[in-house]
Amino acid sequence: MQRRAFLTLSAGGALAAHATAGANSMTEPATSFALTRPAFVGQAHLAVADLDKVSSFYQSMLGLKLFEKSASGVLLGAGERPFLHITTDKGLRQAPRASTGLFHNAFLVPSRLELARWLRHAAHSGVVLDGASDHLVSEAIYLSDPEGNGIEIYRDRTPMEWNYHADGTVEMATNRLDLQALYDSAPDESWGGMAQGTGLGHIHLQVSNIAAADSFYKDVLGLKLMSIYPGAHFYATGSYHHHVAANIWNSNRAAPREKGMSGLQDYTLTFNDKASLDAALAAAERLEVKATQENGVWSLTDPFGIGIKLAA
Repeated sequence: MQRRAFLTLSAGGALAAHATAGANSMTEPATSFALTRPAFVGQAHLAVADLDKVSSFYQSMLGLKLFEKSASGVLLGAGERPFLHITTDKGLRQAPRASTGLFHNAFLVPSRLELARWLRHAAHSGVVLDGASDHLVSEAIYLSDPEGNGIEIYRDRTPMEWNYHADGTVEMATNRLDLQALYDSAPDESWGGMAQGTGLGHIHLQVSNIAAADSFYKDVLGLKLMSIYPGAHFYATGSYHHHVAANIWNSNRAAPREKGMSGLQDYTLTFNDKASLDAALAAAERLEVKATQENGVWSLTDPFGIGIKLAA
């Protein structure tokens, strides 16, 4: 099949000649803006039924690097940064599609060039895409792993190109991304995996109630509401567009996650600013959210049964 036909089918027809200022920038920052904020998503932990199949997918199709391996799990990442922990358990139950938990893990690559390189690799490797969008602040490609865990691969435009409102929120949209043009911009060369500087730019969650999400992510964790879509809120620190998103599109009024379910077990918010971590812990205590500490890492659970670790 020709690459053009592949791209049209893989994106479900989500191709259009939509251009936005900065779309052709190939500049690669030393460290992504998202990862320099007072807090950012450091790592996500997935539980899967078939560890070999899923971990192989993330390594071969996404180009993640293996840091650690055991009979029960692997630790993957890029460059010198591990950010995806995958484990398995014989008693694991498949989480229903409408349950609270993961909507997608969002892997942030350091430049548009790296996004194009990954897309070219995906096109030549038979990766099936779920869609692609231009969000004004970023360009994103969507897919799923072999067990249905959502994935976003994206690159950010620079904050100077974002439109901030007077209240500090940022303008976002869901426009069509011209995948063919992105593919055509990639150099015709071998791909060596995800580049140095790649990390978890954000995590997008399925929750059962947006008001409860606001109360937890804003009042306990101290994140700022950065953008609102119908049925979804986006939260961040340090004027990023979002480090955590929460939607009710599939999971409205769902019960909290139960132990032993597949999918997202927990994720880590890493604090560059210890004062922000101390403030989050103080808010948790004040609002009677139970938090336990082990080796300097605090663990708690959000109102939807999703585990969160806080570390500095």
